[in-house]
Amino acid sequence: MKTIKIAHLYYDLMNLNGENGNVLCLKEHFKQQKAKVEVDLLTVDDKINFNNYDIFYIGSGSKENMKIVLNDLNKYQENIKKAIDDNKYFIVTGNALGLFGEHIIDLDNKKQKCLNIFKYYLKEIDIEECIVGDQLYKTSLIEENIIGFQNRQTIMINNENSLFTVIEGTGYKKDSNEEGYKYNNFYGTYLLGPLLVRNPYFTDYLVKKILKENNLPYKTNHSSFDYIAYNEFINNKNRI
Repeated sequence: MKTIKIAHLYYDLMNLNGENGNVLCLKEHFKQQKAKVEVDLLTVDDKINFNNYDIFYIGSGSKENMKIVLNDLNKYQENIKKAIDDNKYFIVTGNALGLFGEHIIDLDNKKQKCLNIFKYYLKEIDIEECIVGDQLYKTSLIEENIIGFQNRQTIMINNENSLFTVIEGTGYKKDSNEEGYKYNNFYGTYLLGPLLVRNPYFTDYLVKKILKENNLPYKTNHSSFDYIAYNEFINNKNRI
C-alpha cells in the first residue's frame, strides 16, 4: 500500500498561531481511513526533494521568520513551481500566502521579492487597520461552510483565483467578497483556527481526493470530535 507523505515545511519558524495542528489533523484523518501516512518536519538547510511528497504544508510566521524562510525557499523556486504544475498538494495558511506571490510591500513602500509563483502580491496596512475576527465563508468544493479566524496586517492584490466566498467577515482585501487562493492543488488562505481542525468537512474533501488519486479506499466517517464541534458551532451560529 502506498504511503501518503506530508512535508511540514519550516515547522519551527512558521507556527505563529499554533498551526502545527493542521498537520496533526491531516495525519489523523488519513489514519482514520487506515491509510499509511508519514510526516517529515523540514526546516532551514534541510534538503527538500519535492518529488518525494504528496502534500506540502506551511503556516504563518513573524516578519523576521518569513524573511529567513524566503531566503531558504528561493533555492527551490523552480522545484516549487514544477510541483504545483504537477498537481502536488500545497496547503498554505496565514501570511505564508505572501511567500508564493510576486512581492510584499511594506509600510515604507519597499518591496520584498518573493517566489513569484503567482501574480498576486501582499501589501502591509497600518496597525490600526489590522483585520482581526471570526470569518464565515463558502466554497464550491463542498456544501458545508468554512469557519475560521483572521489576524493580519496585509491585504492581497491581483488575486484572480480565489478559494472562498465571504458570507460574514473580510475577503483578501477589505472591499472584496472573495478570499484565499486556489490553483491546481494549491490551497491558500489567510484563515487561522487552525483551518483543518475547525473544518473537518474541508479536510475530508482533501483526504478523499488524495486517496482517490492514489487508488486508495475512502469511507465516510463523521463521528469524531472535530465534526461534532463544527456542527455545534454552525448550529449555534444559525440560532443567532
